[in-house]
Amino acid sequence: MKERVIIWFRRDLRLADNPALRAALDGDFDSIVPVYIHAPHELGDWAPGAAQRVWLHDSLTAFSDALEALGSRLLIRRGDTTDVLDTLIAESGATSVYWNRLYDPLTIARDKKVKQHLADNDIETASFKAHLLHEPWTVETKQGGPYKVFTPFWKAIKNRAVDTPLAAPDALPEVWSRIGSESLASLELRPKIGWDRGIRETWSPGEDGAHERLETFLADALETYDEARDEPARPGTSYLSPHLRWGEIGPRQIVHRIEEWLDEHRETKTLRTQADSFLSEIGWREFAHHVLYHFPTTPDEPLDARFKDFPWARDHEALERWQQGQTGIPMVDAGMRELWETGYVHNRLRMTVASFLTKNLRVAWQHGERWFWDTLVDADLANNTLGWQWAAGCGADAAPFFRIFNPARQGERFDANGEYVRRWVPELAKLEDRHIHEPWKAPAKALDTANITLGDDYPEPIVDLKESRREALAAFDEIKNDK
Repeated sequence: MKERVIIWFRRDLRLADNPALRAALDGDFDSIVPVYIHAPHELGDWAPGAAQRVWLHDSLTAFSDALEALGSRLLIRRGDTTDVLDTLIAESGATSVYWNRLYDPLTIARDKKVKQHLADNDIETASFKAHLLHEPWTVETKQGGPYKVFTPFWKAIKNRAVDTPLAAPDALPEVWSRIGSESLASLELRPKIGWDRGIRETWSPGEDGAHERLETFLADALETYDEARDEPARPGTSYLSPHLRWGEIGPRQIVHRIEEWLDEHRETKTLRTQADSFLSEIGWREFAHHVLYHFPTTPDEPLDARFKDFPWARDHEALERWQQGQTGIPMVDAGMRELWETGYVHNRLRMTVASFLTKNLRVAWQHGERWFWDTLVDADLANNTLGWQWAAGCGADAAPFFRIFNPARQGERFDANGEYVRRWVPELAKLEDRHIHEPWKAPAKALDTANITLGDDYPEPIVDLKESRREALAAFDEIKNDK
């Protein structure tokens, strides 16, 4: 008897190193039915945000084209996952459903429900590791619990063997023409008003785009990674995070390609150091998923319980000005405008704008987390949660609360000639380098020469950086000794 298998694709939109797909090809199946099920209601508040949906539309387009080039096609369905799978099983005669595992709380709960439902109906299921190097339950402290600090976590995993990536198939079996698909347009992932132009001009979603990004990084940036990674005006980072978010490339593909590149370029101590520095960022991604898996309430609640009683300010106007890049603090405004325009913001700026929101403005970190979720193309629940709790001082391996980034000093250090600020805050373009990060301190003559009137052409600072730092520390004093 011929058997058929459904491959349920989610955030693994690639052909190479796709264990579920490879297992199906290696199995005794005469038909493979690829499907993407659009069910945002099953992810509650953490369904993909607006920028992610723009990316997803183009990623699904690229993946569909790739499947068709091998003789298959991607089915698109929407609705409750169990209902969609039941219908597709009836239409295709499938006896098995395969997928690759994910680790955020609502997805885990949904997948368990789906697995039990299929088992109750005598449908074989199999799931596989594809999204991480090491699954969260496979890493534990000597005491047998989860890690809360990155350095010992990274020490525990950095020398572990990483599985060899799987090759992409050369061909795939045809999907019966009688099995229908909804159109991608019917999912309405792209906005009706074209605010996404900057995103679409900046990025090339899809598996090919991911590998092009990786090769560009290796050729142009890896050798100077430690030097350039913190300078937002330079292309010193990999820009792979949105491709990883949607599984257009997997982490073990990155690890193995870097090792190959080192071999090709006759690895030196300097190259090894640069590569290890970058690979530790892959480690941070692993750590974020480890923390979220073991502490599933952290997207909404601080890991440090003292912060439940922190006296956050309720300042909607301040939040809006931060969101709009109109705070009067150039590095903050530049970061927030880059985010709005491109769906991305440099990591140095992520830390800077998050510190400013949670400490100088004392707006609760959850508001920033939600804004990033809606505006970042690479918004990943694990990374987003870890990053915001780190910035607020209330999460795993968090920066001490008294570590408050001064955005003017950040600008002077990492954007010394003001190139980044001038790009995203053109109102200040003619201001001298020595004044561009603190225009409120510039003498009247310098402002006149640059055709700037503070309060008209560019905002006055929304807060005094020193005074707001003092107030934040005083607020922390109210809770720091709580148990």
